Amino acid sequence: MAAMAHHASPLDHMMARLGIEVAAETLPELDLRYPTAVHRCEACPVKEMCREWLAHAGPASFAPPFCANADILFELQCDQPGAHPIAG
Repeated sequence: MAAMAHHASPLDHMMARLGIEVAAETLPELDLRYPTAVHRCEACPVKEMCREWLAHAGPASFAPPFCANADILFELQCDQPGAHPIAG
């Protein structure tokens, strides 16, 4: 069976812009967050605003305020390896 090509979604682009790396082997660890984010992105009423932001914004520390996934994206950022440096 041939593998299906994956087309990057706005959510994928937003995650990349925020420095969130999700490998296939880590998806099960994301519990319901990733599928919820996908659903919210698909149902988003401000897709054009998101496309404009993605087209013109540089690297970002946080999702834009209009993003319905800002809470999930923040959690995913916090879960990234190295997100919690050990204080010495």
